[in-house]
Amino acid sequence: MDPTQQKALNALESFIILSKSATSPRSAADLVNQATSAPNTYVFAELLQTPNVAALKTASAEYTPYYTLLQIFSWGTWADYASTPKLPQLSDPQAHKLRQLSLLSLSASPSTLTYSHLQSALSLPSVRALEDLVISAVYAGLLTAKLDPKSQRVDVSSVSPLRDLCPGRVPQLVQTLNTWDARCVSVLGELEAQVADVKAKALERRKREQRDEAAVEKLVLQGEKGKTRSQDEKGKVGGKRGAQEVAEDKIMLTGDGNDEMDLDDGKGPGRTRGAKRGGGVIKNAAKRMMG
Repeated sequence: MDPTQQKALNALESFIILSKSATSPRSAADLVNQATSAPNTYVFAELLQTPNVAALKTASAEYTPYYTLLQIFSWGTWADYASTPKLPQLSDPQAHKLRQLSLLSLSASPSTLTYSHLQSALSLPSVRALEDLVISAVYAGLLTAKLDPKSQRVDVSSVSPLRDLCPGRVPQLVQTLNTWDARCVSVLGELEAQVADVKAKALERRKREQRDEAAVEKLVLQGEKGKTRSQDEKGKVGGKRGAQEVAEDKIMLTGDGNDEMDLDDGKGPGRTRGAKRGGGVIKNAAKRMMG
């Protein structure tokens, strides 16, 4: 429970006990004045429900307004007090407390927290009086707020749960909560759909990346195989050519020992015939060099 609310309930407890002895309308009316003037009493629903105070509702016209006044302190505002005729005159502590409680109710809507609107709604004569009221409510723990003189606004960040619900307000409150719940469900559904869409796109992107990676690996593997095959073919061709050249050289070096050719003996214009080719390329090359 909120500390300020607990403090207010504790302060009201003594007046609930006193209500048991307030058997006459006069004593019950006096009890209402005392409870609404006392420090730290900000909730009054339990006092309204006590038999002797509730009896004021059907009492004479002299005392009935006290019951209405207690209702206004419980869930009404300063505007309700000002617009209701024949209500008891408020003392300074009562007027100050009702303005504080009215400030809590007005804090429910940011549009009502301008200096000009608050001055009008609370019947305050000046900006300084409004700022003093807000400061007193903050120090009493009724709300958390900051004054913004430049923007002429009161910025409220939190409010203590001190206002009672007026009769007939519960169905309206339930409807408001149902509307809020439906809006939350709708927003959650949209968020879940967006999350599912993001996951689906991420999965599709991952599959595409895997396909691309597989394709690249396949191309790289094919390129390596082609390179190896080309090198093997070049090696075979080179081997064949080398073997053929060796064979040819062998033939040229050994010869068959039967062919004859003319050689110049280097002794003039005459030629000696019948020399054999058995000497091969080396012999022929030597002879040529000698010639």
